Formats: sequence, structure tokens, C-alpha cells
Amino acid sequence: MALIHRTTVTPTKLELLAAWLPTRPWYEGGAGAPELAKAGGFRLDDPEGEVGIEFMVVADDSGPRPAAYLVPLTYRSAPLPGAGHALVGTMEHGVLGKRWAYDGCHDPVLVAQLLALVEGRVQAQAQSLSDTPDHDITRSCSRADLPSTATATDDEDGTELLLPDGTALRLHRLPLPGTEAPEGAVGHVAGVREAPDGTRVPVVFATLRPGP
Repeated sequence: MALIHRTTVTPTKLELLAAWLPTRPWYEGGAGAPELAKAGGFRLDDPEGEVGIEFMVVADDSGPRPAAYLVPLTYRSAPLPGAGHALVGTMEHGVLGKRWAYDGCHDPVLVAQLLALVEGRVQAQAQSLSDTPDHDITRSCSRADLPSTATATDDEDGTELLLPDGTALRLHRLPLPGTEAPEGAVGHVAGVREAPDGTRVPVVFATLRPGP
């Protein structure tokens, strides 16, 4: 299980994301800098214990209407070869030292664990507590033996992880309202995000759809 350290991170994760989010095709903010606040999320464990895996939800009030974004991140102690395009930034961790933060959709460790979550082979973990399952995260999957690799592509609707067998896992960068898989899906991941007034809103984070 991942150990959550109570320490400082410089720059903060929200500061890194404020610079990175406007570069994404699915970002809906205005011309100014994002105005970000943490709005939920969860973690997954790396079986090797080397890579931090976090699914952050951040609220942004800078655009024409409030938005909440799903941002899967990985944290590494050294650069990930061939993933320079997916680097969100670097930060100094008070316990672990320098960390490289990546858009986790392009990190094979996160992708493999996310697919394992969809299948029900791993348990989501609380975002800010060590060794604590997050039972708000639910999932479904009518498929068995999903491949453990995928190619990520961003578009205006989010990020698609295309599996070698043609199956596609769509990450809803702006999570969908509700708890159930949309019509035609063969799997999904759902959870909650925090609204500005503190209420917990059920949302769908990812949808699995069959290939051709």
C-alpha cells in the first residue's frame, strides 16, 4: 500500500496544474489563469511500490461556468523515458526529494492499474490516507482479461485509451453526472466529486466501450 506523507511539496500540485491545464484540448477555462481548488479523487497502488498514482479532481472557477476536471497523475523519482510530452512538471517533495509528475494516461504503470481497477482486480485507495480503501469508487466490467497496455489520445471530449484489441477506455476529463455506465458501455468507473457548497456529487470518471 502507498504511504501518504504529511509534508510540503514545492511547487504545489495545484500550481503545476494551473500552468498545464490550459494546454489541454479538453480544457474549458477562460483566457486568464485557472482558479483551482481540490475537489476529490482517489489513488491506486503500484505493485512495485515505485510510482505514485493519483486521480485528482480539481474545480476551476476561471471559465464562463464552473468546471471540474479529472487529472490522473503519476509521481516518479526519475524521468520516464520517452514521456517528455506528458510531463506536467517537477516538484520538490519534503520527504522523497525531487519528483517528476506526469499525465498518467501516458504512464504504463497507471494505465495497467486503471484497467485492473475496471476489471475489479485492484481496490481504489483513499486519496489522503495510507492503507485505506476508497469505497466511494465503484466499477463494472462485462469483459474479462483486458489487455494491460493502451495508447492515449487527447481530444476536446477527454482522453481515449485505445487497447490493442480495439476496446477503448474513455476518461471523462469533465466527469459525467451519475453512477451508472452509459448505454452501450461494457464497463465503467464511478465515484464522487465535491461541489463548491461541499455536497458530494456522483460522477462517472471512465467508460469502457467495445471495439469494432
